[in-house]
Amino acid sequence: MKDKILIVDDEREIADLVTFYLESENFEIITCYSAEDALRNVESTEFDLAILDIMLPGTNGFEICKKIRENHTYPVIMLTAKDEEIDKIRGLMLGADDYMTKPFRPLELVARVKAQLRRYKRYNQPQAEEQDSSLLVHGGLVINVKTHECLLNEKPLILTPTEFSILKILCEHKGEVVSSEELFHGVWKDEYYSKSNNTITVHIRHLREKMNDSVERPKYIKTIWGVGYKIEN
Repeated sequence: MKDKILIVDDEREIADLVTFYLESENFEIITCYSAEDALRNVESTEFDLAILDIMLPGTNGFEICKKIRENHTYPVIMLTAKDEEIDKIRGLMLGADDYMTKPFRPLELVARVKAQLRRYKRYNQPQAEEQDSSLLVHGGLVINVKTHECLLNEKPLILTPTEFSILKILCEHKGEVVSSEELFHGVWKDEYYSKSNNTITVHIRHLREKMNDSVERPKYIKTIWGVGYKIEN
């Protein structure tokens, strides 16, 4: 079955060019030239990845990304003509997985699409031979690193790949304080980081909500104010 990709861009030449390159790589493409059309498709269609232009008339790409993240964990790549760090940070905070600035090379976008899909499939479709994998265990939390599965009190914990990566890093350093910068670089390497952004804070909040954890009396993720986060031994 072909991977299905949503492309949203009101600049038809760009949208059609991206569509051409991805269809040439045997992807199934749904192309939308407006936010309204995109939102209808998000509601009605199961995608494997979305490519969203930020600067759209009316509803922008950020709002589409936010809508996607209400019910879906598939990768989102944001596109914009503005090379501004604040846009990159906002996109990541809303759950985007990657970011490209126009003008871009179509072949680079294709490469990033393939990389994100590989990561997403590893997370969601573990292979049978990977079942005997190392586990990270803390109380009722069990993380299977190789199969990218997470259980909380024996129930599946549905996480985005970014949330999974952050929780995995914290569990790998159980008992140690991990700074926001270390978490950021562990997920995104050296891209996009600035000391003024609160991207990690947002993802930690999402994790706590899904785990029914609290800031005041944390069972799992403890905030060390001014330093970082840790999971107690």
